[in-house]
Amino acid sequence: MKRFNVPILLIVLLSTLMGLAWFEVIDLYIQTIILFMGINIITSTSLNLVNGNMGEFSCGHAGFIAVGAYVSSILSVALFTKSKVFGAPLLPPEMAAYGFPLVLICGGIAAAFTGLLVALPSFRTRDDYLAIITIAANYIIISTIINIDTIGGARGFMGMRRVIFAMEECAEIPWMILWVFVFMVLSIIIIRRYMSSTYGKGVEAIRQDEVAAEIMSVNTNRIKLVTFMISSGLAGIAGGLYAHTIGYINPKSFDLLKSTEALVMVYLGGMGSISGSIIAAVVFTLMIELLRPLQIIKWVAIPLLLIIIMQFRPEGIMGHRELSDIFPRLKKFYKFK
Repeated sequence: MKRFNVPILLIVLLSTLMGLAWFEVIDLYIQTIILFMGINIITSTSLNLVNGNMGEFSCGHAGFIAVGAYVSSILSVALFTKSKVFGAPLLPPEMAAYGFPLVLICGGIAAAFTGLLVALPSFRTRDDYLAIITIAANYIIISTIINIDTIGGARGFMGMRRVIFAMEECAEIPWMILWVFVFMVLSIIIIRRYMSSTYGKGVEAIRQDEVAAEIMSVNTNRIKLVTFMISSGLAGIAGGLYAHTIGYINPKSFDLLKSTEALVMVYLGGMGSISGSIIAAVVFTLMIELLRPLQIIKWVAIPLLLIIIMQFRPEGIMGHRELSDIFPRLKKFYKFK
């Protein structure tokens, strides 16, 4: 029965959240905060795969989020809604409920291929040089989007809310809570499975000593490539969920500040700790809401928080540990086999 512990708990949690939203026990504001928590969990765990587990220093994660956000948004609007840009929908709107996860996956694949392009020149770079490459990639992606007037350019892109309305015509349930929860869980499982695989052992070897890993016949280039693609692909899915939650995106939503938010969550939670990234994403989302009345000052507080973390607790909340390392009895809930 232990193998069913996690699925049962997840089903109960999802049913509870959707029930509370369905009966309007939690209003739209609380629902939005919950959605952002799930999206930030995907963002932080995906970046932690590179910065924490592999020991690299990627600073342009928002670029991959932008790719996923725009690709999934363009596809969903073109396929399921009528718009001024694309005209009549290519598919019946009632198909939105079934096609939406495929649209998100397409956004993730596009972001993964973008990660491939970034990973290729990073084979011979580490630390500061990799940070420069990823920052440059972030700005290249944003500049490219700004100069494509068909998708709104600097004005941004909208129409994703109509896709949600189309799904609600099929069944009036809180669809975004469902999809954010499902893809959040899938992202965590993918990362856990990957880090438990042979490739995951290679990732840990690169973090410890890349030169020694190469001497021990670890194909570091291939592992870097696959890890970057998984990380950026999951970031693209987070971007797609973010775009459809907000209903409007523009290039400035994915600038360096967005990448800084991801870095704060990774280093706040702990390098290489999935549990830490989840805890940090929840804490960070709540902190952002508490600081919202400060308006522009909060964008000073977020980078300042990163500096404080690096100075006084560089290992983060969890360090390189998981909750099951601190509370061994929790290991029985991690039985997936």
